[in-house]
Amino acid sequence: MPLFGNTFSPKKTPPRKSASLSNLHTLDRSTREVELGLEYGAPVMNIGGQSLKFEDGQWITESGGTVSNKEVQKLKKRNLQLEEENNLLKLKIDILLDMLSETTAESHVMQKELEDMKNHYKRKK
Repeated sequence: MPLFGNTFSPKKTPPRKSASLSNLHTLDRSTREVELGLEYGAPVMNIGGQSLKFEDGQWITESGGTVSNKEVQKLKKRNLQLEEENNLLKLKIDILLDMLSETTAESHVMQKELEDMKNHYKRKK
């Protein structure tokens, strides 16, 4: 028996209301998909007046655009070529920056040595 009595007495919760007032839960799956819009279909977008549809992991022109498969391959090849050129230019920039840093460091060392020699010569006089 508790020392101060039982001070905790929870109140009973009221019964819950019905989860849904609609009758959609009684419909079969296909009817629910039509009613609730669960059938999305393939994504479609418009770019530059061309309609593109995403099917089987690739974007396909839906409106029968003027871009042929051969032209797409040509553009992909050109894109790859430009990416390789860009990588080469980045590498050249890195090399030039390294060379500039090295030359600057050597120049600072030579200036320091020159100043030291001048100070040494002045002390002798």
